[in-house]
Amino acid sequence: MLRRLQLRPNVLQLGRLGPYLAEMVGAFALVFAGCGAIMIDAISHGQITHVGIALSFGVAIGVMVYAVGHISGAHLNPAVTLAFAFTRHFPFRRVPLYWLAQLAGATLAALLLHALFGDVAHVGTTLPGHGAGQSLILEAVMTFFLMFVIMAVATDNRAAGEAAALAIGGTILLDALFGGPISGASMNPARSFGPALMSNTWTNYWVYVLGPVIGALLGAFTYELARGEQPVPGIGGEEL
Repeated sequence: MLRRLQLRPNVLQLGRLGPYLAEMVGAFALVFAGCGAIMIDAISHGQITHVGIALSFGVAIGVMVYAVGHISGAHLNPAVTLAFAFTRHFPFRRVPLYWLAQLAGATLAALLLHALFGDVAHVGTTLPGHGAGQSLILEAVMTFFLMFVIMAVATDNRAAGEAAALAIGGTILLDALFGGPISGASMNPARSFGPALMSNTWTNYWVYVLGPVIGALLGAFTYELARGEQPVPGIGGEEL
């Protein structure tokens, strides 16, 4: 009994790390599956296809929302975390550690992909296909759609909570299907950071920070205006 009592504070201490570990694992899964699909598509001369790559990103987000939504809120994206904070659904004091966890997960996934396949397709780095300005606007609009949907399923008790993973994963899939060939459909500074770091490809990286941040903030505030009532925050029902 004494031994158990002595261990309990350590267990509680580790428990406080749970949301950050969940965010790291979720971001790892997103980059490993999505960017891995890009790399394997290049290695296999197009066997995965653009649709397959889009599905990889969408399904990865969907399953991770199911897996960690009740632990961390399943942000998995620094722009989403920032938008939640600005709309008072998440405390600002926790934002830096969430960002650190998301960037760490994305970087570890990119590191493993680089170790497995080398610098194929720049480790899935997002690069503008037809100019930085065009990609910036596209990233902002796609992230607007994503954040608007996230706000609906994460903060409004009128939306079906069980459908959160399908709605969010489906939005990622939709955005990647039409936006992927132009901007890479990142919508996530962490998703772009890991591959850029591993491949040392920083060309127009600012597009994949500024575009998602603008889009996420606009999407969050637009939903707040549309809903017209007090929020019930947290994907998976977690109070944030």
